[in-house]
Amino acid sequence: MDHKNKSVCEQNVFQSIYNQYSDLLYRFIYYKCGDRQQAEDIVQETFIKLWKNCSKVLFTKAKSYIYTVARNLFLNEVAHQKIVLEHLNLQEQKNDSITPQYLLEEKEFLGKLKLALEKLPDKQREVFLLSRVDQKKYSEIAEIVGISVKAVEKRMSQALQQLRDQLIDN
Repeated sequence: MDHKNKSVCEQNVFQSIYNQYSDLLYRFIYYKCGDRQQAEDIVQETFIKLWKNCSKVLFTKAKSYIYTVARNLFLNEVAHQKIVLEHLNLQEQKNDSITPQYLLEEKEFLGKLKLALEKLPDKQREVFLLSRVDQKKYSEIAEIVGISVKAVEKRMSQALQQLRDQLIDN
């Protein structure tokens, strides 16, 4: 078979490309990232992409194809790591901005809320908890409790008003 007409899809041709370039490609990527495992993963992913796209890749262009794919995979990894680090920095900044004073006030408020919920009449507390904690819709609550949607709305309104009154007074 002519050198230029070789098909990358033929197993022996693909194997020869792998044998010829896998070590060189590994060193190229390892030089860029400094991580053996990441370099191995990128080389493996590169040859998987070559195999999947073998019908589109000319034998004479296989080397440039695998180097381009490997470089792009590496750059995608770098971009992903950058986003992860930015997210972690945002989380740390958010956690740093929470002061002990805020944590104390939050704890006190939750205690007051718990007491206010305990003081609610059973029917109002049931509707409130089904709505706010269990995330049920009024129609679902009406079906569960066995009352009309209007009755659910009225109980919820009364519960919210009573909670407001108790929490503002304290």
